[in-house]
Amino acid sequence: MKNILVTGGLGYIGSHTVVELYNKGYNPIVLDDKSNSEKSVIDSLKKLTKEDLIVLDVDIKNINSLRENLTKINIDGVIHFAAYKSVGESVNNPLKYYSNNITGIINILMIMQDLNINNFIFSSSCTVYGETNQVPIGEFHPVVEAMSPYGNTKQIGEEIIKDLVSSTDFKAYSLRYFNPIGAHGSGVIGELAYGVPNHLVPYLTQVANGTRGGLNVFGNDYNTIDGTCIRDYIHVVDLAKAHIYALDKLLISKEGRIYDVYNLGTGKGTSVLELISAFEKVNKIKIPYNIVERRSGDVEQAFADVTKANKELNWFAKLSIEDALKSAWKWQSYYDKKQKYK
Repeated sequence: MKNILVTGGLGYIGSHTVVELYNKGYNPIVLDDKSNSEKSVIDSLKKLTKEDLIVLDVDIKNINSLRENLTKINIDGVIHFAAYKSVGESVNNPLKYYSNNITGIINILMIMQDLNINNFIFSSSCTVYGETNQVPIGEFHPVVEAMSPYGNTKQIGEEIIKDLVSSTDFKAYSLRYFNPIGAHGSGVIGELAYGVPNHLVPYLTQVANGTRGGLNVFGNDYNTIDGTCIRDYIHVVDLAKAHIYALDKLLISKEGRIYDVYNLGTGKGTSVLELISAFEKVNKIKIPYNIVERRSGDVEQAFADVTKANKELNWFAKLSIEDALKSAWKWQSYYDKKQKYK
C-alpha cells in the first residue's frame, strides 16, 4: 500500500480525494493546518473510510515543522492542494496569497527533494488561461497574464514545478480544474463556505436554506443560450477520481523528468440559469434570483477541452449536473443539522 501525502486534505477537493485514494487501495496521509477547514471533517472521513486517518497539523509555510513530520514517514507521492483560493481576497490581500501559496509549494518541493520523493500532483486552475471566449479551452491555449494574485500563484506554481523537473529526475502533473461543484453522495463532506460564499453553488444552497435572501445573476445579455454566462461545472467526485488516474500514471512511469498538464472538466458548458433550474428541479426548491448588471471581469463562456485527459489518463467525467446539485443540497442540509445540534 503506497503512502500518499495529501496537503490540504481536509479541504473541499482534498477530502474527496482522500476518500477516493482509500477506495483505490492507497494510504492517504493528510497534512492540514485547518485554516480553511474544520476538525469535524476528520470524523466524516472516518465514517466514509472506516479508518483512522493520519492527520498532520502542520503549516506548509513552516519548513522546519514540515521536515520534522515528513522525515518520520515513508512517502511515495504528494498531491498538493494546500492553498488559499479566493480571487477577491487575493486582490485585497495579495501578500497573504503569495506567502502561503508560493512559500508552501517551494517548501513542499524542497522537502520532497531532500527525502527523494519524486512523484507530485499539483492542484492548478483554469484561471491560468485568463479571459478568453475561445472555447473549448485546450491545454495548448496560451497561459496569459494572471487576472488576480490567486491566479498568479497558480501560474508561478506551475513554472516552479517545470523548472524543478528540468533540473532533476522529478515527475509531476499540473491538473487545471474548471468549476468543481457538488459533494460526496453520502452528504457528509462537501464545500464549506465561510462567510459570504465566493462560488455560485454554495451561495445557491444558502439561498435554499434561507441564509441568503436571493441570488444575483450578473447579466442576461450575453451571446449564450439564455443570455447568462456559461461555465464548465464538474462534480467534485469526478474531479477527485481524476487525481487517482493521474497518480496511477505517474507512479508506473519509469522515466524521470516528466511534466505535463491536464484540463479537468466535463467538456461542456452550463449557463447560470440552467444551473438554477436544474437545482430547483432535482431538489424541489424554488430559488429566488434577480438579474443585475454584468460583473466586471466575467467571461461570457468557458469550458474545457478534456480530450487529453480522456486519452492519456483514461479518465472521464461521469456524474451529471443533477447529481452534483442534489449532493450539494444533501451536504448543506447535513451541515445545517450538525450545526443545530452542536
